[in-house]
Amino acid sequence: MEKIIKETIHANGINIGIYTQDFENEFISLTDIARYKSDDPTAVIQNWMRNRDVIEFLGLWEKLHNPDFKPLEFEGFKKQAGANAFTMSPKKWIEATEAIGIVSKAGRYGGTYAHSDIAMSFATWISPEFQLYIMKDYRRLKTDENSRLSLNWNLNREISKLNYRIHTDAIKGNLIPPELTLAQISYTYANEADMLNVVLFGKTAKQWKDENPTVKGNMRDVATLNQLLVLANLESYNAVLINQKKTQKERMGLLRQLVVEQLNVLEMVSLNNLPKLENKILHKAE
Repeated sequence: MEKIIKETIHANGINIGIYTQDFENEFISLTDIARYKSDDPTAVIQNWMRNRDVIEFLGLWEKLHNPDFKPLEFEGFKKQAGANAFTMSPKKWIEATEAIGIVSKAGRYGGTYAHSDIAMSFATWISPEFQLYIMKDYRRLKTDENSRLSLNWNLNREISKLNYRIHTDAIKGNLIPPELTLAQISYTYANEADMLNVVLFGKTAKQWKDENPTVKGNMRDVATLNQLLVLANLESYNAVLINQKKTQKERMGLLRQLVVEQLNVLEMVSLNNLPKLENKILHKAE
């Protein structure tokens, strides 16, 4: 998967790029950090990787996070590290050990990136003072991001609740004849809700709860922003299909197609665009 540039840290006049593919594991540019010390960042990174304690740290990180890491190759490097003739580069380390904590990229956003755990260690080696500048802005970035995610998650959750009313009204008007008992009526609502769960999450509410007995709430409470947005659209679309007298089998096929199309589109949309959208929504609401 092509990397996604997520944000930039501003540390004491140096711009440091960050990218992520899953919005959880963030990789910070060692090349940008190294520019604080030298105009030749490649040489700085290679000098850092020559140290024995650095090789040991990198090896330990890989052992904790990478099941495909090659320990024998690592042990060989560890024995040689620190010697005058020992040389190391990100490419050499990655190819020999199948490391995942450091990544070398070419192209527009090329350079050497490392997982945030490793990048902070590198920054400390560069300059403890500079590392504090990086940490300060990195924490600012994470605080802003968490606030943004929380607001957008709650916004989408409320939208899905509103659309749920549209959904239940369509069920009431088309799928519940007067002769049904209260138990049958409740089953009809639950059956339609679970159909959407299966279409979007691949399992019923009960199946999810059986798999997650200790998690508070239901699967919709722990859904992602994208899933909640698609769920809101599913409820509206299913209401339209119910009003069109489509069978449940027909509706499931059409709804699944909608899920695939919309999730693919949303995965290509950067979360950085969401604050602009939410600000417009909030402004209109006022």
